[in-house]
Amino acid sequence: MSNHREVIIIGSGPAGLTAAIYTARANLKPLQFEGYSRGGQLMLTTDVENYPGFRDGIMGPDLMEEMKAQALRFGTEIVTKDVERIDASSRPFKLWVEGTEFTADSLIIATGANPRLLGIPGESELMGRGVSTCATCDGAFFRDKVMAIVGGGDSAMEEAGFLTRFGSKVYVIHRRKELRASKIMQQRCFDNPKIEFIWDTVVDEVLGDGKVSGVRTRNVETGAVTDLPLEGFFVAIGHTPTTAFLGGQLALEDNGYLITEGKSSRTSVEGIFACGDCQDHVYRQAVTAAGSGCTAAIDAERWLEDQHS
Repeated sequence: MSNHREVIIIGSGPAGLTAAIYTARANLKPLQFEGYSRGGQLMLTTDVENYPGFRDGIMGPDLMEEMKAQALRFGTEIVTKDVERIDASSRPFKLWVEGTEFTADSLIIATGANPRLLGIPGESELMGRGVSTCATCDGAFFRDKVMAIVGGGDSAMEEAGFLTRFGSKVYVIHRRKELRASKIMQQRCFDNPKIEFIWDTVVDEVLGDGKVSGVRTRNVETGAVTDLPLEGFFVAIGHTPTTAFLGGQLALEDNGYLITEGKSSRTSVEGIFACGDCQDHVYRQAVTAAGSGCTAAIDAERWLEDQHS
């Protein structure tokens, strides 16, 4: 395996694999480090019903396997290892993978973001079986059901309102007496008859055998423990972008997301491009990630052409 490539892709969710498909078809012979957590968040998703082209839906891992097979078909070389660090100070760019140095004329970063979890019993075991970190992805599965969401920011309020389109009732569980969300977002939820707030409360356990049947809550003021029956449990306490390995060499927003220029995928370093959830904290959908992966691939291809002209 050559240690130098025209383009190296870091990450293997919908963004990274789409970038691989496009750069491979452009005959750039991409090398992709998919990482040990390959496939991104869709590997933890059961039914995906909103990805275009699959009218009956598709399992998240199956969708990722199809994308990977397509990338391989066009000649992408995929390595299941994590990139430990990069050196973006000069070209060719350097990156280190388990002690081995690689160089690249251009980089596409598609390392995604991880949803913050509560770390309680039942949460990971029932992920995709009633536990979710994405209301817009999974809310429709809970039509006429009782749901709960944990969080107090704008995203949590937006997702709570979205869930009321489907569910019969939505509990918002918050550990304090007041929300971090903007006043207008708070008021929308206060005015929604389907939403009930449970204040000064944390969730200690997700209950269920094979699927969610409820949550065990604890009032932080009184210590009272209550089992709350429900079928959908959503965690909306934020995401952490996978950008720490960049060592601060690229411009980041205050929340750690990569900054890209306008509608392009260009980062603050010429020749390095970013796509998917490591630079998008607004939409966070498989289809928007795939679209940004296409953008990054085309941007990289055109930039490389300019370098060779």
